[in-house]
Amino acid sequence: MANSTAIPESYSSLPVKDILISHVPETCLSPTVVLLQLNRPKKLNAVTAQMIEELVTAYHYFELDDRVKAIVVTGVGKGFCVGADLGVGFSGLLENLKGGPPAINAYRDGGGRVALAIHNCPTIRVVSANSKIGFAFSRRGLVMEACSSYFLPRLLGLSRALHLVTTGGTYAASDPLLAQLFSEVLPTPEETVSRAIEIANEIAAHTSTVSTAVMHDLMCRGPSTPEEAHLLESRIFLTTLLSRDSKEGMASFLEKRNPRFTGTMRKDAPQGWPWWQTTDTTSHIGENKTKL
Repeated sequence: MANSTAIPESYSSLPVKDILISHVPETCLSPTVVLLQLNRPKKLNAVTAQMIEELVTAYHYFELDDRVKAIVVTGVGKGFCVGADLGVGFSGLLENLKGGPPAINAYRDGGGRVALAIHNCPTIRVVSANSKIGFAFSRRGLVMEACSSYFLPRLLGLSRALHLVTTGGTYAASDPLLAQLFSEVLPTPEETVSRAIEIANEIAAHTSTVSTAVMHDLMCRGPSTPEEAHLLESRIFLTTLLSRDSKEGMASFLEKRNPRFTGTMRKDAPQGWPWWQTTDTTSHIGENKTKL
């Protein structure tokens, strides 16, 4: 992650190599919607350590940048991403084993760092019908990473998740095993990206960033019983009634106009947020200090 918190005026100016970042539309000076593309098309966007650092840093900027309301993530070329670049191998990671238990305990897998950075944003997944999806860990003698042991069974159910990782096979996006993974399946990759940008523009134009962020946390970091959820929702809902976004949302509805939401989580998070005990995942051993 970059040490500097200075937000770039234009994301297209960032000195990235394995990803591309542009505004939507490209001529827009204030990046309300950002297009982020994995950019190793000759390798079907296989993931490298460089790409991981660039992705984590990019999401660090997005989190700090109140201008950004939605992010569209896709890949350049024929494939979105085939996973880790096995041609590069894991020799760098194996160095952690030489440090014994302290180094092993301090290691944080790159995919998990990216997954957690993205997880802080409410996520909608759309896919083209001809896409192929696979969780090939068992066919490589590896185990789940990138927080997939947490997310996959919660998205698909335990039975389907076990089927996918146990076979390690590749499945069509339309396969019943993946039915809960995507909210929309589009005919072509071009239509998929176009639809994703359309959804992003709708979110940026009509929704409160604070509302969507808090509802994301209510569902992903909420209590374990409906009674506890009721108590938490009651407190959070009552405090949001006092927010400027709530006032603007109700005023725009009554005045029959589009809302102009200006709330941010740093300034306008509801009282009582966060309601969960946060976990520090920072590792100070063997960190890559790549800067953008």
